[in-house]
Formats: sequence, C-alpha cells, structure tokens
Amino acid sequence: MHSSLKKLILILLPVTAFLFSFAIGRYAISIPQLMLTLYGHYFGSVMETNLETVVFNIRLPRIFAGMLVGAALSTAGAAYQGMFKNPLVSPDILGASAGAGFGACLAIYLSQSGLIIQVSAFLFGLAAVFLAYLINVKLDYDPILGLVLGGILISTLFSSGTGVLKYFADANDKLPAITFWLMGSLSSVNKRDLIMVLIPMLIGFTSLFLVRWRLNVLAFGEEEARALGINTKKLRLIVIISSTLVTAASVSICGMVGWIGLVIPHLARAIVGPNYRVLMPVTFIVGATYLLLIDDVARCLGSVEVPLGILTSLIGVPFFIFIFKKNVRGWK
Repeated sequence: MHSSLKKLILILLPVTAFLFSFAIGRYAISIPQLMLTLYGHYFGSVMETNLETVVFNIRLPRIFAGMLVGAALSTAGAAYQGMFKNPLVSPDILGASAGAGFGACLAIYLSQSGLIIQVSAFLFGLAAVFLAYLINVKLDYDPILGLVLGGILISTLFSSGTGVLKYFADANDKLPAITFWLMGSLSSVNKRDLIMVLIPMLIGFTSLFLVRWRLNVLAFGEEEARALGINTKKLRLIVIISSTLVTAASVSICGMVGWIGLVIPHLARAIVGPNYRVLMPVTFIVGATYLLLIDDVARCLGSVEVPLGILTSLIGVPFFIFIFKKNVRGWK
C-alpha cells in the first residue's frame, strides 16, 4: 500500500471511529444532530437539553477515555516490547496492572469513594513498578532478566493480596463491586476522571515519543547501544517511568483491560514496520481506535453492558495469533 494512502487511512480511522461512537447507543444521535449540538453548546443555544446532556456528560468523556486508555496501553506495550526485545511483553510485565488492581480493590473493600479508588489504584500501580525496579537493583544481575523477575514477583504478590481481599469481602456488596471493577469498564467515566489522568498521561506520552528513536538502537544489543552513545540504563528508566504512568492512569479509571498492549503493537508493526519513529505514533492511533470500537461493542452488544476485559480477551487472542503468525519474522 502506498505510504500516502496509509497516512490518510490512519488519519481518517480515529476520526471516523470518534463520530461513529457518538451516533450509536441506546440514545441514537445522528451526525447532523451531533454537529448542531456541538455548535449550539459553544456558539449559541442548544435546542434539546437531553441531547446536550448525553453528548457532553456521558458520551464525550467515555469516548475520550476509551481513546486515551487504548493509546496508553498500546504505546506502553510497544515501548516495553522494544526495551525487552521480546514480542510477548505487555504493559503489566512489571506489575503495574496487578498493583493498581490491588489498590482499587483495597479502596473498595474499605468502602471508599470513587475518587479514592482511582487515586489508590494509581499510587499502588506506581508502587508495584518501583518495587520491581528495586528488586532488580538489589539483585545486581542482568538488567533485563532482573526486571522481568522483579515484575513477576511483585505481580504475584499483589495478585495474592487481591485474592485475599476478595476472600474476605462481603459477598452481597463488595465482592461483586471488586469483581466487576477487575473485569474493566468505561461506564462510570466522567469529566473529573479525564482531568485526573490527563497530566500523568501527557508526561508519559511526551517522554515515550521523545525517546522512541533510541528504542531502535536497543535492538542492536546492550554493548552496541552503548558504543553508539546511548545511556541504556537511563533510557530503560525513562521507558519504565513513562509506561508506568500511562498504564497506572489507565487502570485507575477503567479497571483491568488486557491484550491491548500485547496485540496492537504487533498490528502496528505489521502496518508500518519496526522503526519506532513511525511505529510509536501508529500504535497510538490504532490503539485508541481499537479500544474505542471495542467499547462501542461492549455498550451495544446486549441489554447489559459487557465488561471490556472479557471482550478484549475474546477478540484479542485469535487476533494476536493471526497477526503474530504473519509478522513473526520481524522479531527473528
């Protein structure tokens, strides 16, 4: 496919998904109605207040959140796959998702408010990755294997803690809330949630995009990267901090959503190749579009909303097998 045509499709893809997501749902909104509502909200007066409420208080925050979370998990997954030089790595490799999940479950168990649940999830996600990195430093072993080992240990620790909380939680009240949160959903996202995660996500995205070309150098190996003037230790630290910020922020507002950070980088790699200068922006766009469309299916599939984590797994597994089979040579 011609490069200019690819660029056009990649530009139109998120825009089309954005407008499509407004139109579908239990309260149908046509594109002309949407345009009139947007114009009236910012430049005049809205004729239908119900329509304005649906657009600005329900669908707009949810759509933006879906795109942000999809872009965040995908970008973090691509960065980790480049840093670890492993196609099977995902954003939860260092325990961010497990830590955030435990933090949210602990706040739910203690009957805290929605804001405290999100803050707790975010802070525990950061703490989990910090502990994994600390284990790697203390082991003073291979920097890559040490990080993976630390991530496995911390993930297991926090997953066990989540299991303990579920065991002791009230089966009629708190246990269903914990279980539903762990399955992932964007149904309760509002403007406050978006504002809360905007700063950490901006910091994470900006840092990853600034260092993305250095991830190409890491593909040559540790010694070769150092010989080319790359401070590999500093680069890994930047990638870990940035990926943790966007991953923990994502999990804090939507719960556990798997397979996005594993599948989408491979799809983007199949489209544009392994060059991280191009791969990272394409991963961002495709990830945002993908999760937004999955969320559309989740809220329209039946009378009861299907949790995101279930759909991303059901769709992600066969999709990953197909994409990875076609693109596995790029990792050899």
